[in-house]
Amino acid sequence: MKAKKNIVLIILGLLLLAAAAVGIKYYLARGGHGGHGAGQDKGLYHCPMHPAYTSDKPGQCPICGMNLVKTEGGEAAPAEEPAARPAEKKIKFYRAPMNPSIISKTPMKDEMGMEYTPVYEVEGEAKEVGGRAPIRMDAAKRQLIGVKTARAAYRTLTHTVLSSGRVAYDPDLYQSIAEYKEAVIARDKVKDSAWPQVHERAEALIRASELRLRQAGLSDGQISELDRGGEGAANLLLPGARAWLYAQIYEYEIDLVKPGQAIEAVTPAYPGRVFRGVIKAVDSILSAETRTLRVRAEVENPGNMLKPEMYAEIRIKVALEARLTVPQSAIISSGPRKLVFVDKGEEGFEPREVRAGFEGDDYTEVLAGVKAGETVVTSANFLIDSEARLKSSVLE
Repeated sequence: MKAKKNIVLIILGLLLLAAAAVGIKYYLARGGHGGHGAGQDKGLYHCPMHPAYTSDKPGQCPICGMNLVKTEGGEAAPAEEPAARPAEKKIKFYRAPMNPSIISKTPMKDEMGMEYTPVYEVEGEAKEVGGRAPIRMDAAKRQLIGVKTARAAYRTLTHTVLSSGRVAYDPDLYQSIAEYKEAVIARDKVKDSAWPQVHERAEALIRASELRLRQAGLSDGQISELDRGGEGAANLLLPGARAWLYAQIYEYEIDLVKPGQAIEAVTPAYPGRVFRGVIKAVDSILSAETRTLRVRAEVENPGNMLKPEMYAEIRIKVALEARLTVPQSAIISSGPRKLVFVDKGEEGFEPREVRAGFEGDDYTEVLAGVKAGETVVTSANFLIDSEARLKSSVLE
């Protein structure tokens, strides 16, 4: 009887040891702590498209809107690299889950009660500029609307200054030149005088004459030429083989015009005839009434065709050093802004605000906004601009 009782006690002890072993294994399997193990027991859910995102309850992926799936074994699916937390990114708009073409600027639900999926900004992605959104366009549509492009590049800018002028009749300048010549002759006559006052008087007369000539726009070189006995200025009164032309240049163009530049003139009296010459002087004093500066040029006058006070239209071609430029047709003026559309190929057209500089005959200097080698739209850009504004208004 006693032996039977001992056998029963041994069996009960073995059962208790087995139960303890199972309990310890279950305890360790749950993480050794009741709170943490409870979370694991519920299981983890992850996004099929973004495995790095996990949740302890079912729902939708905040990145792409797909339904979360349960992870087998309660462990998060491995990811190649940590994903950025969506909450740290700015939401561009919300997209309908069943129709991606329908978007909204604010959270909402579709007719089935499904919430719109947020779409986040991506670093480096083109953004709206001046109420224009980036747009995509296939090759067929590009060809249909006639899209043409050109590259931003460094080019030598040319600019034509247009002005009105007249054939000069200028007795005042003629008199100033004559007085200067007389002062030079008088100085030469007294150069051997022993009286210092005589020399001072002669030099004072020359300085006064030089000042009047400089006010009239003559350069030091031109005055020195008169000093060396250069030809007279009779054509200021009556044109001969060459005639003087006076043209008025607006204030914003005076930095472009300098002595020595070529000039062309046409007059209604001789249609189709071009009179060519060289700019001799640019006045030093701006007209307060017209905000213009007078340019004096000498032009050829075969057969004494040009008469004093005859009207003429003036063209002065100016060449500037190479600058970063785009074709003038590429720039769209939008109030205080100037925009271009950069052709990004398959990525579409990106609106870009630019800071424009000097405007030439065919090209405009770009100080900021595009880089050399980038492609800009030069034709059909107003149609592209309309579509970009329409797309931007839809997103608002």
